[in-house]
Amino acid sequence: MWQAGGGFAGTALCGMLGQNFFANQAMAANGLQEWENPLAARVGHFQPKAKSVIFLFMYGGPSHIDTFDYKPKLVGMDNKTVKVKTFGRGGHKNEGRIVEPPWKFKQYGECGKWVSDLFPNVAKHVDDIAFVHSLTADSPIHGSAMLQMNSGEILSGSPCLGSWVNYGLGSENQNLPGFVVMLDKRGGPISGPKNWSSGYMPASYQATVMRSSGNPILDLKPNGMSKETQRRLLNTLQEYNREHQANRNDNSDLAARIASYELAYKMQASAPEAVDLKQESEKTKELYGLNHPTASYFGRQCLMARRLVERGVRFIQVYSGGNHNDANWDAHGDLKVNHDLHALETDQPIAALLSDLKQRGMLDETLVVWGGEFGRQPTAEYADARTGRDHNAYGFTMWMAGGGIKGGVSVGKTDELGASAVEDRFHVRRVHATILNQLGIDCNRLSYFFGGLDRKLVGVEGSEPIPQLIS
Repeated sequence: MWQAGGGFAGTALCGMLGQNFFANQAMAANGLQEWENPLAARVGHFQPKAKSVIFLFMYGGPSHIDTFDYKPKLVGMDNKTVKVKTFGRGGHKNEGRIVEPPWKFKQYGECGKWVSDLFPNVAKHVDDIAFVHSLTADSPIHGSAMLQMNSGEILSGSPCLGSWVNYGLGSENQNLPGFVVMLDKRGGPISGPKNWSSGYMPASYQATVMRSSGNPILDLKPNGMSKETQRRLLNTLQEYNREHQANRNDNSDLAARIASYELAYKMQASAPEAVDLKQESEKTKELYGLNHPTASYFGRQCLMARRLVERGVRFIQVYSGGNHNDANWDAHGDLKVNHDLHALETDQPIAALLSDLKQRGMLDETLVVWGGEFGRQPTAEYADARTGRDHNAYGFTMWMAGGGIKGGVSVGKTDELGASAVEDRFHVRRVHATILNQLGIDCNRLSYFFGGLDRKLVGVEGSEPIPQLIS
């Protein structure tokens, strides 16, 4: 009975949250802010600094010591065997063969941040970026590490970060989904939809996968049916579904299905317009690299992300890296070939996104996050002459920009080889807490009752944002 009671309360809360947009509209008419909504107090809302999040996910684990975490001691150590504790795909080791970074580092911006030659365009924006060099995760294996970065847990079944944001804030645009995912042209990441699932929450909070060309959403376009006929069909279907739902108070899946039909109907007009890049100037297309043979695909996705943010989409996740062969940042073999390719695909589009948001006055209210599921070790997985690096969850780098984040700062340190975090160590849940904080959500109060517990993105024990990042 206790669990059932919790379920009924959860259903009621979901219903109210589903009406967040309309409540906010009414409150705006009375001169109140969205965060002042009495409903918001139940999930720990306060005045936000960011309205939306664009999470640029570098699937496979980009090497922090070859990109943004400069380690001059590694220079001249190539192929030397050193004593260093590591844990990656090759298991636990106490020594390894050093792989020297093949790229040069330079200082950029007023802050003097060291950035490698892999990201010459992003490097121009370091004064707007906060780097965290001391992140840790619980798993050095792609599948579980991906789930933890996306949902806070190494096991599947929990709602992902975008679902928590969708649940806590709702959508600003009832004609578009609140949570959108765009995948690499070479396919999605390992574990697939589990990375953008709503888990134990209603299905209405999961992501909508959107394509950057052709039909933005598959099966959205009606097959030869007029809009009027389709509306009558949906109205009739909704009547039957409501009648069916009346005697099933805890059937959140049915409620989510009803809402999804309505959203799909509205998106038939809104989604194609939102991703119609023909409306953009040639100068903007050139800025994002749409004419560049290597950067064009990710460039289209970054430009689409900006357009979706303009239209009120809360959370957008863009993946770099597909799930086969050397199609992602997982550089076990030839580190230089791998990272040269993926950096060339993403550097110009990411820099363009930051520039475009800033010149439009949108960067202050849009939080941009960059990172992968973990980093790379200073040592190779293999004892032979291969030049790749093994996985590293002991210490790695992510960065944030915009949305009330301090620019030109670097927080935390790894050791002199980049093997593990040694100063201001932060678990990935601190990243989640920081993202929620910038959106005006108390990570320790945003919860969802399931399985006898008030579940939280940051774990039932709670967490805190990273204070050094917040302006």
